Amino acid sequence: MTLLAVRIVWFKGVVFASFIGLLGCSSPTVSDYANNTPEFSLAQFFSGHLTAQGILKNRSGKVIRYFNADLHGEWVDGVGTLKEDFVFDDGEKQQRTWTMTPNENGQYIATANDVIGYGVTHQSGNALFMNYVLRVPYNDDSLDVSVDDRMYRVNENVVINESTLSKFGFEVGYLTLVITKVTAPE
Repeated sequence: MTLLAVRIVWFKGVVFASFIGLLGCSSPTVSDYANNTPEFSLAQFFSGHLTAQGILKNRSGKVIRYFNADLHGEWVDGVGTLKEDFVFDDGEKQQRTWTMTPNENGQYIATANDVIGYGVTHQSGNALFMNYVLRVPYNDDSLDVSVDDRMYRVNENVVINESTLSKFGFEVGYLTLVITKVTAPE
């Protein structure tokens, strides 16, 4: 075998190994949680008064903000409204109001005042995933970031939410929050 042939075989091996490695790194899908309990019912969990505490990390993983939030969910004729009032560690306040409308596939179309377009929920077992574009304040302007939201119901009263924020395909931040149900549905 010539040196060129050896290099070509080596290169093909490296490419193949890299491809196989990438396949092994695929992220979990919501269906991976189909057998987990308790089941995540959006309408049941996000009803009544809830609280949330969370952190925001930059792209290198450093915590850059902390926050607390009060949430109130209400459902009328199958359509949900979730009002969120955030208070950050520096005193900044933000509000978001989600509207969740069921579609024919058993999912919800989710819109909010600072969401560009909409998100579609995908639920299975104790997990709920949703992707959307969020407009966030940035310096004296705003920035649109893609959000990969993943929520996991860990017991009857607690959901853990992990979000990856990205811009132009690059991860720019990470959000983790714990949402706790304070009262039963009204």
